[in-house]
Amino acid sequence: MKRFIVVLVLAMVCVAFVSAQGFTGEKAAKGGFSDGTNAPSAITTVEKALKMRDDTHATLRGNIVRQIRHEKYLFKDATGEIVVEIDDDDWGGVTVGPNDTVELIGEIDRDINKIEFDVDIVKKVQ
Repeated sequence: MKRFIVVLVLAMVCVAFVSAQGFTGEKAAKGGFSDGTNAPSAITTVEKALKMRDDTHATLRGNIVRQIRHEKYLFKDATGEIVVEIDDDDWGGVTVGPNDTVELIGEIDRDINKIEFDVDIVKKVQ
């Protein structure tokens, strides 16, 4: 009986959570507070991005030169190149080619052997 009550309570919490989130099957836009210390306030260069700490937010402007593999791309600006990871659901309907200038908003993903840029938003610059 105790298990049944626990399962029932958990089910009700899950239903309440999904209802409160307004489930749409899509990635919901989130807001929040930022004190400005870790916000992508200005466009940075690849050269500077390669020197940033892990999880530092940034905005890059340049070109996606080519696809390396699924969700991995080579990004280039006037100062250098960096591998960027763009999840399929982060493209936001934007289609770009190597000659299109883009702004990529995301954060540095630094591991022992590699530095990548994990993209959250792709914007095509006109």
